[in-house]
Amino acid sequence: MVELADMGKPARSSCIGCPLYIKSRQYCLKLKTQVPDPYNPLCRVPTQVQAVQPAASTQVVSQPVPVQESYDTRVAEAIPEEVPPAPAVPSVPAVPQAVDELPYQDDPYTYNYQQALVTRKALFAPTGVPGLDEILAGGFLRGKTYLVAGEAGCGKTILSIQFLLHGALNGEPGLYIAIDEPTNQLLRGLQIFGWNLRDLISSRKLMFVDMRTHFSKIYMRDERKHIEPRYIIEQILAAAKKINAKRLVIDPIAPLVYGGKEEDVLYAREFLREMVFAIEKTGELTTIMTSEIPTGSTKLSRFGVEEFLASGIIVLGIEEIYGNVERVMYIRKARWAPVKPSKYIFDIVSGKGIVIREPLSEYLKRMRRG
Repeated sequence: MVELADMGKPARSSCIGCPLYIKSRQYCLKLKTQVPDPYNPLCRVPTQVQAVQPAASTQVVSQPVPVQESYDTRVAEAIPEEVPPAPAVPSVPAVPQAVDELPYQDDPYTYNYQQALVTRKALFAPTGVPGLDEILAGGFLRGKTYLVAGEAGCGKTILSIQFLLHGALNGEPGLYIAIDEPTNQLLRGLQIFGWNLRDLISSRKLMFVDMRTHFSKIYMRDERKHIEPRYIIEQILAAAKKINAKRLVIDPIAPLVYGGKEEDVLYAREFLREMVFAIEKTGELTTIMTSEIPTGSTKLSRFGVEEFLASGIIVLGIEEIYGNVERVMYIRKARWAPVKPSKYIFDIVSGKGIVIREPLSEYLKRMRRG
């Protein structure tokens, strides 16, 4: 990063190193536009170099210096010489002093490096998935809800735990609401995968709650429709408060609010709205809800309302491409992020989690050439 001093303030002459510049997309987060040439920032505002005016009693004679004709043409410096006053000869302004690059001043859209880091950290919660944060221009918006949907075995739980684990290791405690799988079985499976979370749980940086087990008696008595949404919301928020949680995962969302009867669908939709609004109202919890998509279905959620409540939707799937079975991540929706709907090939690596390999379009080009 090259910087010049202008009026005692550092000035950026390159986008390289600026945390508001997304290199892979050539995109400026602050100006919200493409930057085709990072070495010619759009935030620069050139200021005119003032010409030196000689005194009335002094005659200045300019000695021309050859100017090199190139992209980096420099202004030659004339050396003034004082001579006795001669009223009949008009004074000649001196040629401006030579500079390597026109100075510029920061405009209201330009942040310095430290301000940009603070702003990005305040706005985004990094997912912990290599490559995904760059695609989303920082990660998930803090305090918002995201939907991770996909068929069984596509990696929804792995992505959710990866999100919580990254936060716990960086000072952001996380709460996992287990709906389908008992916590002890889940933790045993994660340990086999290469993630031993016992220390993080004992230090209260992670908490796992068996919510479905908590309501098992109500389900068995067929009194599900009498559960007040407020009661479940209070239980979730109370658990989050115990560890001062900043991240929340509900995996999966449907069984928590749905008893299975057709007439319960409208109830479930209202339940979801109330729950999401209550969680986001705290302003503290960045939330992932997972939703299982039946094989062969084009739906993103069970009730058709989750995707409208979520600020972002990530769909995980398995596709056969040229005879190869690959895992594919589809960025279906990313509110306020400069990313169009796109697909990426990803792997699930033991001890690491989800790792994005490359865009699907690049993968297809490579397979065609091969």
